[in-house]
Amino acid sequence: MAWRLFKLGRWSFRRRRTVAGIWFLLLLMVAVGAATLSGKTNDNFELSGVESTRAFDLIKERDPGAAPEGATARVVFQAPDGESLADPAHKQTVTDALAELRTKDVVSILDPFAGETISEDGRTGYASVGYARSAVDLSQGDRDALEAARDLAAEAGLTATIGGDVLGVEMDAALAELIGVAIAFVVLALTFGSLLAAGMPLLTALVGVGIGMAVIAILTGFVELSTTTPALGTMLGLAVGIDYALFILSRYQAEVRQGRPLEEAAGRAVGTAGSAVVFAGLTVIIALVGLAVCGIGFLTEMGLGGAFTIAISVLIALTLLPAMLGFVGARITKDPPHSPKKHTATDSTETGASGNPGEPRTLGRRWVEGLARFRWPALVAGIAAAIVAAIPVASLQLSLPGDNTKPAGSDVRVAYDLIAENFGAGANGPLLIVIDTKKAPNPAAAVATATASLRELAARDDSHIAGVIPAVTGDSPQEQRAYAQQLDTAQFATLTVIPRSGPSHESTKAVVADIRETLSGLPDRSGARALVTGLTAVDVDISNKLTEVFPLYLAVVVGLAVILLIAVFRSIWVPIKAALGFLFSVGVSLGATIAVFQWGWLNEFVGLDTTSPVLFLLPILLTGILFGLAMDYEVFLVTRMREAYILGTPARQAVIEGFTHSARVVAAAALIMVGVFAGFTLTDDIILKTVGFALAIGVLVDAFLVRMLLVPAAMFIIGRRIWWMPRGMNRLVPTLDIEGEALTTRLASRTPTDQRFDARSAPSPENIRNQHPDALATRKPAGRERY
Repeated sequence: MAWRLFKLGRWSFRRRRTVAGIWFLLLLMVAVGAATLSGKTNDNFELSGVESTRAFDLIKERDPGAAPEGATARVVFQAPDGESLADPAHKQTVTDALAELRTKDVVSILDPFAGETISEDGRTGYASVGYARSAVDLSQGDRDALEAARDLAAEAGLTATIGGDVLGVEMDAALAELIGVAIAFVVLALTFGSLLAAGMPLLTALVGVGIGMAVIAILTGFVELSTTTPALGTMLGLAVGIDYALFILSRYQAEVRQGRPLEEAAGRAVGTAGSAVVFAGLTVIIALVGLAVCGIGFLTEMGLGGAFTIAISVLIALTLLPAMLGFVGARITKDPPHSPKKHTATDSTETGASGNPGEPRTLGRRWVEGLARFRWPALVAGIAAAIVAAIPVASLQLSLPGDNTKPAGSDVRVAYDLIAENFGAGANGPLLIVIDTKKAPNPAAAVATATASLRELAARDDSHIAGVIPAVTGDSPQEQRAYAQQLDTAQFATLTVIPRSGPSHESTKAVVADIRETLSGLPDRSGARALVTGLTAVDVDISNKLTEVFPLYLAVVVGLAVILLIAVFRSIWVPIKAALGFLFSVGVSLGATIAVFQWGWLNEFVGLDTTSPVLFLLPILLTGILFGLAMDYEVFLVTRMREAYILGTPARQAVIEGFTHSARVVAAAALIMVGVFAGFTLTDDIILKTVGFALAIGVLVDAFLVRMLLVPAAMFIIGRRIWWMPRGMNRLVPTLDIEGEALTTRLASRTPTDQRFDARSAPSPENIRNQHPDALATRKPAGRERY
């Protein structure tokens, strides 16, 4: 593995013009393709096979002209103080404004006067507009008509706002990306002490994100993707692309400072740090692709889109980065400020923990040596802090993103608030009850039975139902004939239930369960069946499905990742420890997200002015993404520890040396990821805001609490047993050589015909022995150690 990657890195360094040309040509090609072939994304979260979506399917089957899943708009009108919409002038204005809305895509308009959606004081009313197409497929003419209706009402002295899913808030992640890039550049500049070095990981990451996003954009021209898919791909591609390049670049600098020829240094960096990048990327890809086992379309799209971007980032880090190193040479090997210089045995520096003079006493080394002395208190304190921070998880509530989470002052949010204030919060999320009368001997009686049952439910003292709107609201002969004709031809009827609370409230979800239980006996009594749908019903069904598939997803993803890590570290306990540490990370992340978004703690700092349940897909999405990223840091940190251990360093000292070499780079990588994810909390889209915040907290906790506190403390306690693996399994597990031990030995013993390096810069065997005493012979690990 390491040898093949070494040759790939060396070849990319030599053929830098070819490699760079291929990548930038590919970027240009997919950019042109995205500009010409891209389609539209949508914000729909659909799940087939559940009751709420079966209700929509039944309506479309029985009435092909209906559009139950089409876009909806609510136009809210409000008269000035002391006036009423019923005034002749205002009533005419409302009629004229609604006439402006009629386009070829409009299938229904229920004005406030016909639908009796006028407030008690007469000032406020709203019209419901139904469209034949989804919001993403509506023409600009449809949106222009809404704007014209609003302007007409405003000119006549009425306040008009537009709610629903027609005029949603545009998802603009450009600001978030810019903030993430700026933070990454500052951290890289401080880490490397060079603007040139800081710019290289950014350049390669941006190329990877550009290719990934362009390919996803091309796919939107052929398949329907959610709006979150490209945004999530951008978020992950930017974060991991910078981090993977950072690890390889840091190793390249270390190899050059040790006197390696530049070409060999690039090959060694890709062969060692690049091996860690490959397996770190694989863990993230496994976690994201594993979302497909949930059987939920939009989650599968997000997972595959993110996994593709991660794969591109890995390939670019292994090929384009060494090619770029070939262009800049040794100019990026300047020591960063306050970094230790190379020392020799004669230097009069402070003696390190191992007793060897000249070992630099960096902050990371002092930290890990302190952990070695106080490993038990550190472990207990870290676990206790994680448990306390995760306490809010016990009150977790989930829901679909609703209009109540839109930015304050936006039309959608104003319309939502006006309806809730004047008609009750439940008016924003009515439940639709579809009565299938196809097998009912007396369809009208079956609908009447269902209506009576719902009214009995609403009359209970503990009911959370504000009202039941029957299938036919009038007693006129014309309405009765139309109702009877509908039952005869369409063989279904619809009832509407208005909850007392908003769509995302827990009591509204309880109403869905109560209705389904109440109507469960309808087939036995009348031969008809009832299906409950609507925003809250969809919310309940998706949440139940996610809860059902989550254990399977967790078992598949964690199981595959643990198997991969066993092969990487050739140890049973390291992967188990890594997985247990991840549980603390996801617990703290969810706890912090609940405290901010659901409880409202400090939520103004992320641009929120309201509280709501947590995004319904966050637990499973956070688990998948954060698990992959957590394993990234585990691989990068523990690889250097194992590298020292297999070269003969005692287990305790191997932890110290590995931590000292990798802590600064892991910390910088974590800060970059936190900056990228945190930038997305500034967007107006609640999905990106929630996912960005949760990932930022999760990465921060995983890198600094788990990987830099709990992991070394646990490894100090367990000692050399941390590297144990049964003999039978040891024979079965392939040797991946992620630490580059075989690579070092092979390079040290190469003949002049094997090496194609410049003879003037090739190091002599004496230099190899002096600089790397373990390169020519591998020592056995030390025996039993005392702690």
